Amino acid sequence: MFSLIVGLFLFLGIHSISIIAEDFRNSMAAKSEKGWKAIYSLISVVGIVFIAKGYAALRFEPVVLYVVPYWLKHLTYLLMLPAMILFVAPYLPGKIKQATKHPQLIAVKLWALSHLLVNGMLADVILFGAFLIWAGVDRISISKRKPRVAVRLKADGVNDVIAIILGVVLTGVFVLYLHQLLIGMPLIF
Repeated sequence: MFSLIVGLFLFLGIHSISIIAEDFRNSMAAKSEKGWKAIYSLISVVGIVFIAKGYAALRFEPVVLYVVPYWLKHLTYLLMLPAMILFVAPYLPGKIKQATKHPQLIAVKLWALSHLLVNGMLADVILFGAFLIWAGVDRISISKRKPRVAVRLKADGVNDVIAIILGVVLTGVFVLYLHQLLIGMPLIF
């Protein structure tokens, strides 16, 4: 469990710098944006490695907190489709991004919630619960922060179509192949 907690602390911690220390984040980025992004990325990757190792280790010693009905699996599949579309939408600005404002945070919430619906082990509740709470706190925090200017693609309706196609393809690839490859859990039995 220690590795999972350390990984969550590192990954969500670095992703929370703007929530708890926005001035620090801005000063680091002002000194060297590439340097800040390199440190941010390195800490994120180390966090992911710890999360993966800790989560895998906890799955070998399962602690059941709750059991869910089988049919919720289908709801999870259904929720993951918009999650994947919303996950790519910020990179392809259009009406989806405009309507949702922070589509990637909504995607994280849908991902975490949908996985909590079908996974009742302690490791699952810690992992997905942490991401769900973090996304909620970050969304509240964003509304209180000054928006950052970012160079992005021009908003276009074609981007929505591309985001939807990419989201559908990503969902299909995850269901059929990547989830088993990356997580070790096949989704199609």
